[in-house]
Amino acid sequence: MKKSLLPLLLLLLISSCASKKEIAPKSVADYINTITSESLKSNLTVIASDEMEGRETGSEGQKKAGRYLIQQHQNNGLTFPKGASSFYQPIPAAFLNAKYNENLPDSENIWAFIEGSEKPNEIVVVSAHYDHVGIKKDEVYNGADDDGSGTVALIEIAKAFQKAKNESHGPKRSILILHVTGEEHGLHGSRFYSENPLFPIANTVADVNIDMIGRHDEFHPNSSDYIYLIGSDYLSTDLFNVCEETNKKYGNLSLDYKYNDRADPNRFYYRSDHYNFAKNGIPSVFLFTGTHPDYHKPGDDVDKIEFDALTKRTKYAFAIAWEIANREKRLVVDKDGK
Repeated sequence: MKKSLLPLLLLLLISSCASKKEIAPKSVADYINTITSESLKSNLTVIASDEMEGRETGSEGQKKAGRYLIQQHQNNGLTFPKGASSFYQPIPAAFLNAKYNENLPDSENIWAFIEGSEKPNEIVVVSAHYDHVGIKKDEVYNGADDDGSGTVALIEIAKAFQKAKNESHGPKRSILILHVTGEEHGLHGSRFYSENPLFPIANTVADVNIDMIGRHDEFHPNSSDYIYLIGSDYLSTDLFNVCEETNKKYGNLSLDYKYNDRADPNRFYYRSDHYNFAKNGIPSVFLFTGTHPDYHKPGDDVDKIEFDALTKRTKYAFAIAWEIANREKRLVVDKDGK
């Protein structure tokens, strides 16, 4: 009996060790390389094509771009959030025109979702606006950088999180991928979400917002290995530390805080979609690489995007979101944002 049991016990021990190895926690490093310049370029070539007619808020071109986004998320195995009936959060024209009466038609935010494995009711938002300024004087303003770059970054970030989820290493907290509309007309899409949230604002842990990360600006003429961080320390020391430490581990970018100065005359902190989360007390960071000569001009095209740099910055944004989603405790709000 003893001789016959020994092989069985050894087999059970080996099986147990293998099982433990399979469920061992994984890190950013295991999924960050699912983000590729080839995929970013393939998607941006579509999103910022003339066919999308400059993605003006509520236009058919923008709606076509939205359908493309949804198809990519579905191809990558994502679905819309629990509690929603589709990938769309409809926004009526009355809301879009209430402030400035620009005669905008109905539009919609687009969302996708990765449910958290341990703290599913705590939500990390990763946002970017997918609208641009349309057609002017028969010229298509393609907005490859503004904000085609952030838009395709969200597709890649969602894909990486979903791959982790498929392999039973999904984030502890839920990830809401939020493509917002109406940014160019006054941050309308993010404002609508903040006033009509699918998940309670109190359960929203952070917003990682990406707007224009595909090129370099005049202050960095010789290198694109940088990124501006704006707002990371306004509400939460934890968020500032996550951004700093994550860059040391995975980003290797030069973190530039030039526009984080509250006295900066550009006031970029107030000019992108993170602001509608931050003003509600949600720790938020805005990832940005500055303006350039083609900002809001017809020359903002795909052939000027620096895809190696865009890939590095997208990976960094993913790493920030991963760390926030998987840390033991949610980010602490220890500042008043002023």
